[in-house]
Parts: sequence; C-alpha cells; structure tokens
Amino acid sequence: MSAPRSPRRARRGALRAIASLASLALLPPAGATPAALRAAIAAFTGGAEPREGGMRLEVPGLVENGNSVPVLVTVDSPMTEAAHVRRIAVFNEKNPQPQVAVFRLGPRSGTARVGTRMRMADSQRIVAVAELSDGSFRQHSVDVIVTLAACIETEGGG
Repeated sequence: MSAPRSPRRARRGALRAIASLASLALLPPAGATPAALRAAIAAFTGGAEPREGGMRLEVPGLVENGNSVPVLVTVDSPMTEAAHVRRIAVFNEKNPQPQVAVFRLGPRSGTARVGTRMRMADSQRIVAVAELSDGSFRQHSVDVIVTLAACIETEGGG
C-alpha cells in the first residue's frame, strides 16, 4: 500500500489544476482567428473580393454588455428586378463559427435593411457582406469594444 498524500501536496496539485483550467479560459476558441474570418467571407463570396462602400453596418462602437448587441445592415439598392440585393451576411472575428447570420432578399423586399442581435464575448471586428444581383459583393466592417463580455458567469449564477 502506498502512503497517503500529505495535505500540502494535495493542495499544490489542486492549485496546479485550477491554474491550468484558468489559463485555458484565456485562450481564444479554436478557429477564432482573422484567417478563419477571411476564409468564411471567401466561402460566402465564392472567392470574389468584396468592395468597400455602398452599405452601412451599424453596431455600437462601445458595448457595455456583450449579451445582446444590436446589429443593423443597410445596403444602397433600388431593390428592383434589375438591381437588388440577394443576400446579406454578418461575420465576427472571434467566434469559432465566424458566419453569424445570412439573410436572403429579393426585389419584393422593398428595402435592403436587416437587423439582428448577437452575443460577443470580447472586443472584435464585425463584418457585413452583401451580394448584389449583378454578382458583385460589398462589405463594411466595424471594430467593437466590449467592456463586459457575454458568456462569462458572475457571482450569483448570472
């Protein structure tokens, strides 16, 4: 039989385990990289390079609470049969799955304007990309600072 571990050794082992788990919590999720964001946008556009302009992404630049961040995307388009927006996608930089939402539109939509809410665990770049009926793509990005991250438990189980 082996001798029981001393309380001091057990405490050290527990502290090492806690420190290891805490360090893992500080690492970004696998796949949450700027390269993953670029790859997701390229998959949406079929490799076409989106042009800046012709649309607006409205997200608060400073967010106190990342649990419910409003996002509004508006694309300049007459929304006619000849010229309209087909799809609008919203991407974020620090999500393991960078594509947050895709909205499908057509000439009967009336306006090319969509909105949603998203959770943000950290400050990051948000990108909106629109596909137009002529096959071209537009994009607009916004850097958002989050002061109180979503997905973090607080005292009291909140």
